[in-house]
Amino acid sequence: MKFSGLFVLLCLALASMNAAAQTNVSQNRSSPSIEDEAVVWLQELVRIDTVNPPGNEYRAVEFYSRIFEAEGIAFETAESAPGRGNIWARLEGGDEPALILLQHTDVVPADMAYWTTEPLSGELRDGYILGRGARDMKGTGISHLAAFLSLHRAGLPLNRDVVFVASADEEAGGDFGVGWLIENRPQIFEGAGLLLNEGGSGSRTLNGAAEDVVFGVEVTQKVPVWLRLTAVDVPGHGSAPRTTSSVTRIVDALSILRKNPFPPRIIAPVDAYFKGLAVGRDDDWGAAFSNMTLAVQDPEFLARLQDDNAGRHGLTRDTCSMTRMSGSSKINVVPPEAWAELDCRILPDRPFEEFVAGVEALLADTGVEVEVLMAFTPAISDTTSRLFSAIERVTRELHPGSRVLPSVSTGFTDSHFTRDKGIVSYGFDPIITPVGEATGVHGNDERINVEAFRRGISDMRAIVRDVVYN
Repeated sequence: MKFSGLFVLLCLALASMNAAAQTNVSQNRSSPSIEDEAVVWLQELVRIDTVNPPGNEYRAVEFYSRIFEAEGIAFETAESAPGRGNIWARLEGGDEPALILLQHTDVVPADMAYWTTEPLSGELRDGYILGRGARDMKGTGISHLAAFLSLHRAGLPLNRDVVFVASADEEAGGDFGVGWLIENRPQIFEGAGLLLNEGGSGSRTLNGAAEDVVFGVEVTQKVPVWLRLTAVDVPGHGSAPRTTSSVTRIVDALSILRKNPFPPRIIAPVDAYFKGLAVGRDDDWGAAFSNMTLAVQDPEFLARLQDDNAGRHGLTRDTCSMTRMSGSSKINVVPPEAWAELDCRILPDRPFEEFVAGVEALLADTGVEVEVLMAFTPAISDTTSRLFSAIERVTRELHPGSRVLPSVSTGFTDSHFTRDKGIVSYGFDPIITPVGEATGVHGNDERINVEAFRRGISDMRAIVRDVVYN
């Protein structure tokens, strides 16, 4: 059988196209998903030492720089002080207020003596990634990265700019991170109306045979007021104690604070949060949560709540934790000066100056001086935004029967800076954690469940897409 030259060329072309198609299929099958990439990125980022102090967040900046360069994304960096690195990148879109994806790259120290793995190992064990920062907040940071890169790779028109920001120093107050960027690189935040940060997530409980999934979206936070108490008195030899000393004055002041907890009060966002928790519960907790204004008047209930869930108890009142003390440098010397430091967190319904005045009045007879080391202004983000609606809509679709509750965080985040600028800021990562599961945040063996992390990546991408596509 004879074939014309044209027919032979056509057959060769078809064979080539088929081979190319087969190659593409093979490549697609072997190409990692964004979730696969995210797991690798998180392990690598956890291994990067950004423990604060001293921070050295420039190392995380180098990590993100390499990724952005490989993706062809323009970015900028700045150091607020030697080694205190910050990085940001922008995907340009339409005229709607920009969405900022904000993370901090510093982490708190870890005591190796109490970990079962090296704290910066990024080890994958029994379905978990272990390491300092896995949850707070390098995991959420990688979730932001995955969402940001997905938008870039898709190349579709956006209704607004999307800005990726990875900042320094949040764990020490943010003065070398977001606080510095707002003062020195204000263009990052110009035109922004929405922001996603850390502070809220999903929780799962078993209610009978059914799963109850609740997503908490942080809309405000207790205001940190860090105080130092200082006492000065006559020094001397430890063998001849006087009636008072700098140390006994500090001890007396701390004893007064311990014996006089601040009175409970329920502010509107806290009331809404507890009422949401009460839905579907027919136990004693449900009854109490449905009317917390009444429940907190019972001291026994407050004690039971604190034993059961210290975080929820912290939403019912101002608190002070005694965290640092110092007296003499030698056991047989009564020092001329002693001090203690308090990590106080107040509900965001009054200025911190009012709270400090109350502490000073309470300790007036002890002879200690009260100094404010750090304090923020209170601010609350409303829930009428496109972003909050997207969180509700997407989680309801992807997790039928789930609920979204605005929540109040007992900890602080960099969102207080952005709320002060009028940017609607939410703390939220859609990762779901079973109630009672240890995450090790600021503790030992910090970890994140890989499958929950992967699902959270997917859900975060869906939420961001809902906001930026018309």
